[in-house]
Amino acid sequence: MKKSVYRNKKLLEAARELDTCLGCGCHCEPGGVVAAHSNQQRDGKGMGIKAHDFRVAYLCSECHTRVDSGKDDAEVRRGLWEAAHRATVAYWFLNGILK
Repeated sequence: MKKSVYRNKKLLEAARELDTCLGCGCHCEPGGVVAAHSNQQRDGKGMGIKAHDFRVAYLCSECHTRVDSGKDDAEVRRGLWEAAHRATVAYWFLNGILK
């Protein structure tokens, strides 16, 4: 049976509305914040498959690169992503993207 992965374009596109990275807090140009998917298998990540769309963090390009392939060890990268993910979920509810 094929594994079902949750997709929601609205959650991905909402990242572009932000001008602040939820990882480092830097100011970004319009469209500079992206929805960075989790790299963990527990979140639906697989070979050639992105994690569920509800497991994203709104990050600038530098933070996205840092969590995907940065020089920090895996635990530090995972911690950065998890903190930004919590801020992203709060953003969804506080701004009416999810109810």
